[in-house]
Amino acid sequence: MTTSLAAKTLTLGYGGVPIIGGLSLEVLVGKITAIVGANACGKSTLLRGLARLQKPSAGTVLLDGADIHGQPSRAVAQKLGILPQMPQAPSGITVAELVERGRTPHRGPFGRRTRDDDDAVARALRETGTLELAERAVDDLSGGQRQRVWIAMALAQETDVLLLDEPTTYLDLAHQVEVLELLRRLNAERGTTVVMVLHELNLAARYADHLVAMTHGAIVAQGVPSETLDAELVRRVFGLDALVVPDPVSGTPLVVPLGGYPHPAHPGVAETLSGAQDGVSQTGVSQTGVDQPGIEQRAVEAVRG
Repeated sequence: MTTSLAAKTLTLGYGGVPIIGGLSLEVLVGKITAIVGANACGKSTLLRGLARLQKPSAGTVLLDGADIHGQPSRAVAQKLGILPQMPQAPSGITVAELVERGRTPHRGPFGRRTRDDDDAVARALRETGTLELAERAVDDLSGGQRQRVWIAMALAQETDVLLLDEPTTYLDLAHQVEVLELLRRLNAERGTTVVMVLHELNLAARYADHLVAMTHGAIVAQGVPSETLDAELVRRVFGLDALVVPDPVSGTPLVVPLGGYPHPAHPGVAETLSGAQDGVSQTGVSQTGVDQPGIEQRAVEAVRG
């Protein structure tokens, strides 16, 4: 898959008030990009601009090198899929009927369903683990099941690029991981370029190949999570003091908010955190790998002791 997507000096806003000004971004083809940042920093506005849901007041979005707003809607929909925040399904619609709607851009002028359409729908249902739900009403599904069904609809569209606005919102942790594992697997198997807005920073660092951090409508850092996400960036973007240590499972950066720690009454905590930082490279990831001794346990013992 080779479809390219980029923003060039993009300005977007609402009611004449700019939210994003002069932003440029090259989406990495065949990779997973996560856009992170504090509330109201412009993440979703940027995604809407990339998806052609919002027209810029200046700058351009380029799809395969051409202005996306100058291309026919059907041609764009054959290359680019979008899953917005909290999509709403028509009342009573079944899973199979909803997923089938993803085939609309590929149908001829009479909208007739073909064997290719049936195959694409069945493939999308299988890949998302929703085949057994095909005859059930979408209204009757759990939050995690519904999100998988929406992703199935986007997959049935068979686009090279998939944009998702907070796909894990309102899901519990187990379902968040389930959805992100699904996206990673689809990226690996299909080569689909994935761009998603995420609130959960640690999950973004674990699942993204490329991290884009935003504040006040601008990109302040981007790159491989292990080379981008550190305590300074967390403070700059979220106004949060945190320790960045290796995730004991994936080795990716793990953000641990300090909150009220280290506390003056427990100097051992400060010493433990300082020692932990010494074991973390300047990029935020341990240079010695994931078998570093239990930092959190030593901090707990310092508090108790």
